Amino acid sequence: MTQTAPVAAQDARATSPAPLRVREAQPADWPEVVRVSEAAFAAGPYGHLPVSEERQRFVRDVEGRAAAGSVLVAERLTERRAEQASEILGTLSIARAGTGPSRLAVADEAEVRLLAVSPTAQRLGVARRLMLAASETALGWGASALVLDTGDRNFAAQALYEGLGYRRTNEPSQPGEPGVASEGHIPHVDYRLQLQPAPGVVARLVRPSEVDAVAELSLRAYELEYTISGNYRDDIISVGERAAAHQVWVAVDAQSGELLGSVATPKPGEHLTSLPQSDDELDFRLLAVDPGARGRGVGAALTTLVIELARLRGLRRVVMNSGPQMVRAHRLYERLGFSILESRVRTVDPGDGRAPFQLLAFSIDV
Repeated sequence: MTQTAPVAAQDARATSPAPLRVREAQPADWPEVVRVSEAAFAAGPYGHLPVSEERQRFVRDVEGRAAAGSVLVAERLTERRAEQASEILGTLSIARAGTGPSRLAVADEAEVRLLAVSPTAQRLGVARRLMLAASETALGWGASALVLDTGDRNFAAQALYEGLGYRRTNEPSQPGEPGVASEGHIPHVDYRLQLQPAPGVVARLVRPSEVDAVAELSLRAYELEYTISGNYRDDIISVGERAAAHQVWVAVDAQSGELLGSVATPKPGEHLTSLPQSDDELDFRLLAVDPGARGRGVGAALTTLVIELARLRGLRRVVMNSGPQMVRAHRLYERLGFSILESRVRTVDPGDGRAPFQLLAFSIDV
């Protein structure tokens, strides 16, 4: 089998995010992705083994791996002579099931391949940051799970995966003498991480073809119980603009694909509103459940997704505003562990003839 690049033991013990940025690799990054991948493998527990031609082709085909899903890089930004420069410290690939790089993923699963950290970038938590970003990427696709494998002697990688909640799905395959690695074969351990927040419901990023339907769904959800002003109505139905500038997530029926609900979150490193007061807070807006889908746990699934996004991004707290009339939503938030953030409750004058009202603020620590 093709070997998985090693991970430093220190990464498995990292407890706080390093000053890194994880992003999708661009074509200009591909030579550095290859260099980091080859250097990481050479420095790892299987670096003494000859590298097969098949592995060399796979490592060097960054373009093919990107086409099969996504290639992520972790980079450290530095200032050099008043200019910002970056150094790629690690990389991994995520493949969709049924594509060339995928070996374990089936159906709607996604697979992590070639996690690699530069030998010069240990003790920075690079591997952990990449793995968390891989989970968010796969969630955006609507993947039910992430799967991967690693060599049976890559104990640091195993500790990392298990610390992130992956569970083993096999014991090392060991034909011939147990535990002996040789050219062309490394005994491996397979892992799987469940991603979706609720059974029967798939959460993922909205697709362009769904924008109008999500706008209609959201308006139905809000107009069923609330009086919607003109400006607020325009905001609710501006799904396309919101998806382009931020993120719009949808919940769909796992069997039929029917749209059930929606919620908006910011892109990593950004905010949707002025409510967050620090970079370690994530805000969300416009949670909507189609009236016909109520009672299925859709609102809870989407809110749980938001909390999971904050965890994956290494953030401390989730915050959100809610109008005083949205009592049904308040009960949901309180049931999930949110509490009112008294210091950020404010009075709003709608300016359309209606009386001023208190805009509530809710928060939950991640």
